[in-house]
Amino acid sequence: MAAKVHPAKELNTIAEKLGCDVSDLEFAQYMDEHDELRHLRNEFFYPKMKDLNHTDTSIVDPEEDCVYFCGNSLGLCPRKTKQYMDVEIDKWSKLGVQGHRAGELPWAFCDECLDGNMAQFVGGKKGEVAIMNGLTVNLHLLLISFYRPTKSRHKIMCEGKAFPSDHYAFQSQIEMHGFDPKTSLLCLEPREGEVTLRTEDIVKTIEEEGDSIAVICLSGVQYYTGQLFDVASITAAGQAKGCYVGWDLAHAVGNVPLAMHDWGVDFACWCSYKYLCASAGGLAGAFLHEKHSLNDFPKLLGWWGHRIDTRFDMDNQLDLSAGIYGYRVSNPAGLLCPPLKASFEIFNKTTMEDLRKKSKLLTGYLELLINQKYKRPTDGSKSVQDELYIEILTPADPEQRGAQLSLKFSVDIHVISDELQKRGVICDKRLPHVIRVAPVPIYCSFQDVHRFMKYVRQSIVAAKQ
Repeated sequence: MAAKVHPAKELNTIAEKLGCDVSDLEFAQYMDEHDELRHLRNEFFYPKMKDLNHTDTSIVDPEEDCVYFCGNSLGLCPRKTKQYMDVEIDKWSKLGVQGHRAGELPWAFCDECLDGNMAQFVGGKKGEVAIMNGLTVNLHLLLISFYRPTKSRHKIMCEGKAFPSDHYAFQSQIEMHGFDPKTSLLCLEPREGEVTLRTEDIVKTIEEEGDSIAVICLSGVQYYTGQLFDVASITAAGQAKGCYVGWDLAHAVGNVPLAMHDWGVDFACWCSYKYLCASAGGLAGAFLHEKHSLNDFPKLLGWWGHRIDTRFDMDNQLDLSAGIYGYRVSNPAGLLCPPLKASFEIFNKTTMEDLRKKSKLLTGYLELLINQKYKRPTDGSKSVQDELYIEILTPADPEQRGAQLSLKFSVDIHVISDELQKRGVICDKRLPHVIRVAPVPIYCSFQDVHRFMKYVRQSIVAAKQ
């Protein structure tokens, strides 16, 4: 197998052949012209500078596209979303309750019309994936089954800076069973002087603490640092010690290829409004490996977990659906399925492998330009930017990250964030130190990255004044 070429080397090789530098606009234009996925940008509404809040149209072209690097928080709106929403509203207005069994997305089964597509994003088999609820609700539903602590095995293991909602879910589940999070919530921390977790350290902790761990639940991609975890290795290590292993895939689904079934993951959950572009607060997903399809674990029950064949017998004799369908509690939200449909149609025009290939180059391009101009000096010398630097907290190894880079500035990030917003750059800050930027490959371009760097430079100048 040929060795993988680092994106920086590949990009510099292309620039050398063109007779230009990677920082030249000519280079970004060339990369976009030769991007086989560039047409997908037109499938989304891409915000204009003039339409955004806080943009100063005196310093940017109001008719120009903004720089949208916030798909790790909320993806852009697919153009067909409104059309598909209007179909459902029109159906409601004309058919009323009959809409439950009419149209391409009958409300009684609209989730099942789409969960096959959803399963492809996480590498799940038919019957392993359901579309339901919100992420944290699904996490609780799954923990009810998988977190069954005993006196000797009562811990939940997570990363130390887990997303707050996950952390609170773990705390509450532990307390609900009469244990104390101070002793039952095992939070992984990086080595001193480092910001990301090493796989070998995670595995070592599992080997040392595994006999006391009931559930391991980490993020597929860490929201703060952008680190992509080795799901397969960590899952195998946890299960070898008798732990159940689940994953929060909020920042991984639609961002990196996943193989939940093949990796033997016990359970997983995720939202759909980030890289999947399925609207704010959109329907979430849940995965249950088929090895648990007939489990007798405790679970919270509702009508929609009852098998469809007998659901309407109304005899209050539970006929539980197998697998993840048995975890469905309520009927699906019919008006939240059209955005999923619109998004899935776009993703079906490409593959996760092709998106990942572009993503490595696009994020690699951003990394290369940042390091070229603002890399923190390690030899004690002053940088060309008069001691100003941007430190990239996200792993440099492309195999250990997705689209996102987490940036730590040597100047006040609040000021930098405000200045970027004035210039129509949409990204977000996460306290205490980070501005997260995510050039999402399905709708972002190399010229977006080039413009971002121009606006970063202007923002830094403004911040230093």
